[in-house]
Amino acid sequence: MLSSLRRFLPGFLKNDAPIIPVVRLQGPIGMSSPLRPGLSLATAALPLERAFSMKKAPAVALIVNSPGGSPVQSRLIFQRIRDLAKENEKDVLVFVEDVAASGGYMIALAGDEIIVDPSSVVGSIGVVAAGFGFTELIGKIGVERRVYTAGEKKVTLDPFQPEVPEDIEYLKTLQQEIHDTFIDMVKSRRADVLSDEPDLFTGKFWTGSSAVNLGLVDSLGDLRGVLKKRYGDKAEAKLISAPRGLFGRKGGVGVNLEAGALTAGLGNELISAAEERLMWQRFGL
Repeated sequence: MLSSLRRFLPGFLKNDAPIIPVVRLQGPIGMSSPLRPGLSLATAALPLERAFSMKKAPAVALIVNSPGGSPVQSRLIFQRIRDLAKENEKDVLVFVEDVAASGGYMIALAGDEIIVDPSSVVGSIGVVAAGFGFTELIGKIGVERRVYTAGEKKVTLDPFQPEVPEDIEYLKTLQQEIHDTFIDMVKSRRADVLSDEPDLFTGKFWTGSSAVNLGLVDSLGDLRGVLKKRYGDKAEAKLISAPRGLFGRKGGVGVNLEAGALTAGLGNELISAAEERLMWQRFGL
């Protein structure tokens, strides 16, 4: 009702300041637990769609702050952003905070422009798989491993069995395929500005200042300053987030209140938090 009456107001009572929707994409990608939904297409889709549906917005701003994670979820989020940008004819401005590394940088590639802080960490264009081997430990503590399979490769890279060179080579082949997809994405989005730095696709990462010179990002700046410079001093940034459900959790996903489920959930939560902490610490954060 109020919006329909707005057009009859005198000019000085109208708020004609451009409003730029902002979506925050933060945290490890694809890592979820009962209490932490994590960053995935499922959690990002709704706020992205809401942001791009704002008809009068001149652009959509994304804040990326992620050390990486699932290459599949990273690419799905990237693709959804590009699809929405095309459908709604919107420019996409990506603002990197602490880090946009690995899958975080893959998401950042969805921006028509990538703006970073001089001390942001950017890059890590590579693929990694890590684990532990327990073959000697179980023997020392008197544990007998029993595995029954249909399919001779079903226990490939089982941490309780000795490594098989053939299995390691196969894993590296898969990793190379994923790495090639990542490289193709970078070249497709930034080929015209990329430098010929030999370490560009080795998994190495750089500060925001160096990333500008390498062509991985476009410029230095911050969200508020860039928006006001580009769209005027009255430009306003409006944060778009997912609706909150039970216990304030975003995404509206319920929580199992049974005692056993809560205990198991807290255990998973501690493990997830430790893994997440290690991902951030890799980049000195």
